[in-house]
Amino acid sequence: MPTLTLLMGKMLGDLEMIQTPAKKGYFRKRPFVVEPLPTCIAPETWLAASGSYPSGHSALGWAWGLVLAELAPDRADAILRRGLAYGESRAVCGVHYPSDVEAGRIVGATIVTRLKADPAFQADFAKAKEEFDAARAAATEATAACPASLARQPW
Repeated sequence: MPTLTLLMGKMLGDLEMIQTPAKKGYFRKRPFVVEPLPTCIAPETWLAASGSYPSGHSALGWAWGLVLAELAPDRADAILRRGLAYGESRAVCGVHYPSDVEAGRIVGATIVTRLKADPAFQADFAKAKEEFDAARAAATEATAACPASLARQPW
C-alpha cells in the first residue's frame, strides 16, 4: 500500500511542523528529568533535552488512528483504542505527563481536521482507500482458502 505509506509519512511531517515549535516554546521538562524515576526506555540524552509538552507520539498515534479508522470503519473501535494506548504508553513509561498526552491528541485531531479539508490530502486518501480495500479483499480471499489448505496438512 504505497499511497498509504506516503500519506502517513506526510502526516508525520505535518505533525512535526506543528508540535516541534510548541515543544520548544513550552519546553516542559520530562517527568524523568524532574524526578529520576524508572522509565520503560533508556532515558537518552536527546530525549531529556527535548520538551515534554505536547507529546509528539500521542499526536502521531491519534492522528494515524483517526485516518486508519476511516479506512477500516469496521475496525474503528480497535484502531482508535490502539491510537489512544500509543499515547498513553508515553505517560505510563514516564517520558510524558498525562496532560502532554492529552495535548498531543488535540494536536493530532486538529491536524487531521485540517488535512481533511485539503484537496491533495483528499486525493491521496481516496487512492489509499482503494489500495487498502483491494489489499483487504485479497487477504479475505487468501484466508478463505486456509481451511482447505490446513485439511491437507500431514500433521
